[in-house]
Amino acid sequence: MSIEEPMISVQNLWKVFGTNPEKVIGSPLADLSRSELRAQTGNTVAVRDVSFDVAPGEVFVVMGLSGSGKSTLVRCMTRLIEPTSGSVTFEGEDILKVDNARLRELRKTRFSMVFQHFGLLPHRKVIDNIAYSLEINGVKKAERHTRAMEVVDLVGLQGYANAYPEQLSGGMQQRVGLARALAVDPQVLFLDEPFSALDPLIRRDMQQEVIRLHHELGKTMVFITHDLAEAVKVGDRIAIMRDGAIVQIGTPEELVATPADDYVANFVRDFPKSHVLTLRWVARAPKSGEDLTGPILLPGVTVRDAARQILEAGRPVRVIDAGQLLGVVTADDILSVISGGEI
Repeated sequence: MSIEEPMISVQNLWKVFGTNPEKVIGSPLADLSRSELRAQTGNTVAVRDVSFDVAPGEVFVVMGLSGSGKSTLVRCMTRLIEPTSGSVTFEGEDILKVDNARLRELRKTRFSMVFQHFGLLPHRKVIDNIAYSLEINGVKKAERHTRAMEVVDLVGLQGYANAYPEQLSGGMQQRVGLARALAVDPQVLFLDEPFSALDPLIRRDMQQEVIRLHHELGKTMVFITHDLAEAVKVGDRIAIMRDGAIVQIGTPEELVATPADDYVANFVRDFPKSHVLTLRWVARAPKSGEDLTGPILLPGVTVRDAARQILEAGRPVRVIDAGQLLGVVTADDILSVISGGEI
């Protein structure tokens, strides 16, 4: 994805925990493994020279195993944790350089966060939990309740405005958390493993909710998860982290088709390629004398969705984009992908 004017730009971001952390950056110590660095200095590198851009309206997913640094990264981006060095610019403004007053303003009006733990106020009704983000911004009660009711409808909480959190399921409570984040109409939503505590079926519903809200509102989102299936489902692009560093950034299709190294390959190995790969990746040049009168499909169709038509065609299917032949796909090509073979 080409990003000319990013909503967020993270450049050379480091977070080192311990004494004199700045001495690690740019020194030979930075090349040590985590265990070696901890043994020699007592320091831990949680975020290691991370750089990426997030486009306006993009859902940018950061994923990795426990301890990879993904949650520390998102907290550094919002200055819930102060980075050791680097920059995080929001529409050209480096939020690591702003004073506390400006930072509070940004958190109140431009950024919102949704965490794994809902953090709802148990003694307040749903509508007052949602309106709380407006209350701390000084919005009058009538106005904030009007806005809260708009968001109640947006996230599917109709009929629950006067309920208390304890009366709601986990999924409904997380909808309240989403509504509270959306109430201030932020430009960017940071979601830190928001659904990992939910049951699988509820989690799936909430993933669909995020996708729906993104389509309706077009919000820029930075979404943290350890679950590849979730990352693929909600993300436009995915950054995979390991030991505080980003190993690869790409679309779900790029990660599955062209993993950067064995670590990424192992990450995506068990994910069904046919659910992600499109015919653009599978199409190959026609062989000499190969039948080129078969059906036509577009390159953006996934292998899963195209499989039946290709398997039943009995001849190569042509993949055509803007009148140009990109290649052909046969039943054997499809079966190779479905069975986990090479692209």
